[in-house]
Amino acid sequence: MHQGNEVKLFFLNSIVFLSAALQNPVVSAAENAELVFQDNFQGQLADGWDWIRPNPAHWNVRDGNLQIRVVPGSAETVKNALVRPAPLRSEASFAIDLTVTNDSVPTEQWEQAGITWYQNGKPIFKLVKELVDGKVMIIPGRKLVDSPTVDLRLVVTADSYTALYREKGEKDFQVAASGKLPPGEKEQVSIQCYHGPPDAEHWMVFSDFRIRKLANSANPRRALP
Repeated sequence: MHQGNEVKLFFLNSIVFLSAALQNPVVSAAENAELVFQDNFQGQLADGWDWIRPNPAHWNVRDGNLQIRVVPGSAETVKNALVRPAPLRSEASFAIDLTVTNDSVPTEQWEQAGITWYQNGKPIFKLVKELVDGKVMIIPGRKLVDSPTVDLRLVVTADSYTALYREKGEKDFQVAASGKLPPGEKEQVSIQCYHGPPDAEHWMVFSDFRIRKLANSANPRRALP
């Protein structure tokens, strides 16, 4: 292909891309997103939270962070799980954001922290940072991460989810996985960690928890900054 034709094709593709972006309502989804709930963990928890199997000695709120000690346990026996009513997916799509930081290097198989979705008091889905076979990854999707700090974003619709993540220092979120999330009764969203070591103190640091309602036209894979 001649150089002149290559230049013309480049500009033509650029124009098509920009035109599509300007016409796509997703571009303005961040500005249109409505903040439903936010907890910046300033000195105390915001209203509306409840604990599952609480141990006050193993959690604290300070300096804009929620700190929870990672202790042995599983999804069914997790301790110090913080839960609140989930947004009504039948009414709109929502983005749930949480920043997760390992205060200690994880050592235990399946040591993890992040967001868990509940129905009728039972955990049915999670978006977490987890140690699996010696590698730290985002579950679902098994996306490897290196940074101690990761931003998690769970986008839910009436019957589906999109799990996204962003390592510290990165600008854009990446899609880890997406799939079906059928509606259920008494839905809750939780901040939690478990599968910690029995003989060492590992703490997880959580910050910037937000729930935002997306515009009806937003694409969950691309919405929000």
